[in-house]
Amino acid sequence: MIVIGLSSGTSADGIDVAAARLRQEGDAVRLAPLGHLTRPYPADLREQIRAALPPAPTTLETVCRLDTRIGQEFAAAARNGIEEFTGGRADLVASHGQTLFHWADGGTVHGTLQLGQPAWIAEATGLPVLSDLRAADVAAGGRGAPLASTLDLLMLGGRTEPTAALNLGGIANVTVVRDGEPPSAFDTGPANALVDAAVRLATGGKADLDADGALARTGRPDPALLERLLAEPYYRLSPPKTTGLELFGAEYLEAALGPGERPPDGDLLATLVELTAVTVADALRPFGVAEVVASGGGVRNPLLMERLAARLAPARITSSERLGLDGDAKEAYLFALIGFLGWYGLAGSVPDCTGARRAPVAGRLTPGTAPLRLPEPASVVPRRLYVDDPGS
Repeated sequence: MIVIGLSSGTSADGIDVAAARLRQEGDAVRLAPLGHLTRPYPADLREQIRAALPPAPTTLETVCRLDTRIGQEFAAAARNGIEEFTGGRADLVASHGQTLFHWADGGTVHGTLQLGQPAWIAEATGLPVLSDLRAADVAAGGRGAPLASTLDLLMLGGRTEPTAALNLGGIANVTVVRDGEPPSAFDTGPANALVDAAVRLATGGKADLDADGALARTGRPDPALLERLLAEPYYRLSPPKTTGLELFGAEYLEAALGPGERPPDGDLLATLVELTAVTVADALRPFGVAEVVASGGGVRNPLLMERLAARLAPARITSSERLGLDGDAKEAYLFALIGFLGWYGLAGSVPDCTGARRAPVAGRLTPGTAPLRLPEPASVVPRRLYVDDPGS
């Protein structure tokens, strides 16, 4: 079947769309990536989303307006993907939506809220929509994250040396595979979230990111500030664990800087880049990984990749593109995969990685224009994922 995966990360700058042809052969899933694109949010909607993120106060009116507008934007993005990559034919849309709040208290997650009303997507495409992809895992006692482990474990299956998949979005998360050992997956802490917040602080909101790490490269890490940031208790929690902008947002950075004079902009950004490198390396060190397969927006920051390589050595860093998936589109392909699994009654999360009591089927289904008819559930749980050439 052809599935459209939709995602928008913590940066809230746009919607990632990926089209995939998926099929199951025995205990393997075969995924052919048909293409991906990013549809930017309108500037006013992007600012409204950011203004509603915690700890900012908001209203139910704002939540309703955002749920509607995000749903409409996701609907337009899904149409774009169908028209551009599938010749107008698809079977299912899997929408992660836009996370507005992840209710985490220490090592426990009580709830999670993603906005983007799926009825708009179903109406615009005529297709069934699987959405609300984290809630079932949370209800089963899990953290609802990192869902990336669902794809990572299938893609890295069969490795004989300890290997980690690393996603560098707003938050950094890892999935660790070791032969003969249970898998492990968790959020290590901030990746781009604090760097982007510092860029907005430094430019008065005129820029959202440090392109190619250029500004950070002009500075040097501030040892005292780095030490204060590393004192954050989250880093000492045992996995599985998850975090987000509820902790590592702009207010967190401002509190860490304190009322005194802040470091020069270059030094501040260099410090935050080093924070990501240190916390990722510290999180992976106990696992003795030999290879780290990186993806996400942070891969485009050369300074961050240099600092990660230095901190992770002797482990080597490679790209998810070597495995056939574009790192910028990996999360959208992840949600296409979770949609495919859910359609056939298969779990969309991994209890060893999220901490759930069981492996629930993810999401809730919104019918398209035709009556909803589910296939017979799959009888075999997949163990591997292979990325095929789209033309095969």
